[in-house]
Amino acid sequence: MFKTNLMMYYLLLGLIILGSCTKNGNSEDPTPVPPTTLTNEVDLWVTSGDRTKLLEKQTGVIAFTIQPNTYPSIEVDASKTFQKMDGFGYSLTGGSALVINKMSADSRDKLLEELFACTGENLCISYLRISIGASDLDDRVFSYNDIPEGTEDLTLSQFNLSRDTIHLIPTLKAILKINPNIKLMGSPWSAPVWMKSNKSSIGGTLLPKYYPVYAAYFVKYIQEMKKQGITLDAITVQNEPQHGGNNPSMVMSAAEQADFVKNHLGPAFQRAGLTTKIIIWDHNCDNPNYPISILNDPTAKSYIDGSAFHLYAGDISALSQVYAAHPDKSLYFTEQWTSANGDFSGDLQWHIRNVVIGSTRNWSKATLEWNLANDEGYGPHTPGGCTLCKGALTIGGNAVTRNVAYYVIGHATRFIPPGSIRISSSLPANLPNVAFLTPAGKQVLLVLNPNVQSEVFNIQDRGKRALVSLPPNSVGTFVW
Repeated sequence: MFKTNLMMYYLLLGLIILGSCTKNGNSEDPTPVPPTTLTNEVDLWVTSGDRTKLLEKQTGVIAFTIQPNTYPSIEVDASKTFQKMDGFGYSLTGGSALVINKMSADSRDKLLEELFACTGENLCISYLRISIGASDLDDRVFSYNDIPEGTEDLTLSQFNLSRDTIHLIPTLKAILKINPNIKLMGSPWSAPVWMKSNKSSIGGTLLPKYYPVYAAYFVKYIQEMKKQGITLDAITVQNEPQHGGNNPSMVMSAAEQADFVKNHLGPAFQRAGLTTKIIIWDHNCDNPNYPISILNDPTAKSYIDGSAFHLYAGDISALSQVYAAHPDKSLYFTEQWTSANGDFSGDLQWHIRNVVIGSTRNWSKATLEWNLANDEGYGPHTPGGCTLCKGALTIGGNAVTRNVAYYVIGHATRFIPPGSIRISSSLPANLPNVAFLTPAGKQVLLVLNPNVQSEVFNIQDRGKRALVSLPPNSVGTFVW
């Protein structure tokens, strides 16, 4: 009788320890007082699709026991390890930097502290992608070598960091004061127009005769940013090389990218003594053969750190296809936008499932959402640039609205620092998840409940289990 009563006690405790959860349409908010012999062993933060919880720490007690039950289990096994993480974050576009830099000094400092400091309840963003020259979310098109039409500058004597000195570089310097270890990746949307086949910022290809000078352009960019105190950990060769309709944009085939890296960019980096990583592809999951074909060339491969992906087409498992072909090369997930027309709950679930859980379970070592911030009109953007891209933040003057991408990345980056290692976690039905071991020895489990009812399940670790619950349409980050 004692054993039966004890088992019933633990089952009842497990169902109520998380505080409020919605079940069968009813809202419950119990405040249990656990026995003094039990102490909390697992911390939990929840964001719900109905926004009643927004990266909110739960107050209930979660404890591990050896008592069995019939609920499904997510078994975490830290002895089975996978990739080491570089970090989580966003793209700091020129437009993001502009709206942040226009805030009052006090408001800007408080916001940057919230985003980049790794103390208290701050977000602790650990990775940023920036554009080399303009992206479509700058207020105008520019490169670092804009010269009169019909001329060329083969020695790059007129190279300058241009408009980035107004907003982007000052913002980066402020961020680096808060988090000097943040990793930065640069991505070009286009070469300077005078190097291109159509002499336009939209589409066209890089003319082969300018391959050497464009390689030198990358080198000069990295060196000039270094003079500003800004170190580029990595660059991608071309943002979305199979999409020539954006402004700016440039098309580059796999064969062209292989030639450029193998015979020009890689050797130029080597001659200059640069350690900045070279990353290929930087486009959708529908064409894993593009990076695989480049990596199949041993000489090109020797200069390449890895491949980057977006998910506007294809399936996230494409990353694992590239990993299977070249397991010695890194994988990155570098961009996914949320729309002004999106639904918070739907976007929360899709991005957690595919971008955060999906990319990391498929070997990505960095996971980035798209734009960090924009204004109330989803600007600035170039003529023809994205008009519906919603930033993680909407900034109007000094007012800040935190949107769905803020919470998507927040559920990872606050708890999974660089150097964390993905570890094994089982996948029971209807509970997508991913687990990590941090450098401090903490285990972190990120779980999505995409269902319309609360889900009760166990976290199983080293022969013990903790019975937990997640509200409907929600994401939880568990730390122990």
